Amino acid sequence: MSTNVTKAIRRSNDFVIKFANVNGSGSASANELFARAIINMGVPVAPRNIFPSNIQGMPTWYEMRVSASGWLGRRGGCDLMVAMNPQTWDRDIAELESGGYLVYDSTKTLPRSRFREDITVLGVPLTEICNREYTDPRQRQLFKNIMYVGSLTALLDIEFAVVEKLIAEQYRGKDKLIGANVNALRLGYDYARTHLDCPIGLRVERSDGVGDRIFVNGNDACGLGAVYGGATVAAWYPITPSTSVIEAFSGYCRKFRTDPDNGMARYAVVQAEDELASIGMVIGAAWNGARAFTATSGPGISLMQEFFGLAYFAEVPVVVFDVQRGGPSTGMPTRTQQSDLISCAYASHGDTKHVLLFPEDPYECFTLGAQAFDLADRLQTPVFVLLDLDIGMNDRLCQPFDWDDQRRYDRGKVMSADDLEAGKNFGRYLDVDGDGIPWRTIPGTHPNKGAFFSRGTTRNAYAKYSETGTDYVYNMERLRRKFETAKSLLPASVLRRASQPSRFGAIYYGSTGPAMDEAYALLKKQGIEIDALRVRAFPFANEIIDFINEHDYIFVVEQNENGQLRMLLINEGEIDPKRLFRVLHYDGTPITAGFISGRIADILAALKVKIPSLVTPALSPNRQQVAS
Repeated sequence: MSTNVTKAIRRSNDFVIKFANVNGSGSASANELFARAIINMGVPVAPRNIFPSNIQGMPTWYEMRVSASGWLGRRGGCDLMVAMNPQTWDRDIAELESGGYLVYDSTKTLPRSRFREDITVLGVPLTEICNREYTDPRQRQLFKNIMYVGSLTALLDIEFAVVEKLIAEQYRGKDKLIGANVNALRLGYDYARTHLDCPIGLRVERSDGVGDRIFVNGNDACGLGAVYGGATVAAWYPITPSTSVIEAFSGYCRKFRTDPDNGMARYAVVQAEDELASIGMVIGAAWNGARAFTATSGPGISLMQEFFGLAYFAEVPVVVFDVQRGGPSTGMPTRTQQSDLISCAYASHGDTKHVLLFPEDPYECFTLGAQAFDLADRLQTPVFVLLDLDIGMNDRLCQPFDWDDQRRYDRGKVMSADDLEAGKNFGRYLDVDGDGIPWRTIPGTHPNKGAFFSRGTTRNAYAKYSETGTDYVYNMERLRRKFETAKSLLPASVLRRASQPSRFGAIYYGSTGPAMDEAYALLKKQGIEIDALRVRAFPFANEIIDFINEHDYIFVVEQNENGQLRMLLINEGEIDPKRLFRVLHYDGTPITAGFISGRIADILAALKVKIPSLVTPALSPNRQQVAS
């Protein structure tokens, strides 16, 4: 079946395609293959996998933004829907923009009432072709996915050889699989070329917009960053969406941390019985001198609270990768949010404050992930790397990873056996230079000097147990000085100035970055000149507070319901809450540029702020997002 509408969307290298599949059908690899094909045509792509929190049988979607302009944030809406799941048919059809395109399995005839009059319908009898060509049920399912990739290759005018080459690379050394997949690809391609009008109004034209960027997800980047950062021990308990951090670390360690002479592993990866045990193992390994870490998500952070306090007060350097998801409680395990800031910043009871890093993309997951281990050692404290599901589990184009081979690990203030033997004054919690950071020793450095035990109770500067108030106050004030010292060591914020002086400023962090980049351009088109500051770490450097004080209106853009970054800014910077305006998105989908620009324009309109040529863009219903 093929029907066309008069006002069909016609764009090259600028559209959104969405695949509606069933979880466990093998569609994920086919959809990723299609995304890589467009990238190999030189066109930037930003895909997002939207999957359920079960193993098989539930609806799943793969949304892919094709953008010659290089926008990597989610746009919202859909221009081409590949509808392969009857259960979600009505919902999927409704999501299409007017003038969009529908590709579906036309083996079974559907009445016209199941379609919309304002879209182009393109039917491919995938099941019929599969039943004719294959006898094995699993092959029929898997090759159906490759067939629709073939049809899309024809419909969007993608070079067949590009997809064929990717299949050869994917199944290198398995010639039978290469031939079978290329045959299925050809079947779908030839059907579309013979029976449908190819190409359609949406086209992929060869370009050079990708450059030398790589296509990788944040969790893999964190795993590699941990290897380059010197980690040798990881203890964890499986939890979505952080599990693949450990899987990546294990894979890279097998490659880089295995003795080439005897095959012995120079690393340890331990799956603990629960999250509490895993962080306990990490603290033990780190206290003993290893660079150690865990990876978890919000529920794991909740369970680890008491041990975070121990690491903070005993001053043990550990690293925690927190891949955030929707909460509270079990929440939305396979949806994205930025909802763990408060729980990580003040993790554990008592007066605790922790160092947080906020990577924007896989490149920063790698660089900040590696840097976290230097910071933990230098500051002798837990360091949290806060990414989220959108960065962690979705492949993203980013600049290639780089590493200075001359770089040496910063172990901080560690006394050697020679220092101890020479009679240097060693007080495990003694502040000798005013930065709040004491000297430490690795257990076993000296047979009878240095530190051999740690405890989470109060003590004096020489680690002797004490319940004296002055000793407690000394340690707490020293820890506060250490927190101030951290400000000078953390990655600086990224500032983008408007083309002219502006009263308006926006503060954001993490995975909000790609959408904010585009929103910045949209706001400028509306006449709203705005300065933007991407925060990359906590505690907040003075430059962040100065940025707030420079502007009359500050918009804090984040993906949670409570406005947790805003809360931290108010608490730590002693900022008047009335000066910080919430731009909050928290339905579990990644924030969009349209939402950010629309929300900021709405706030300014409500405040009756006069702006020359202020026009709120009209978004289609499919591009509207949940407002706060």
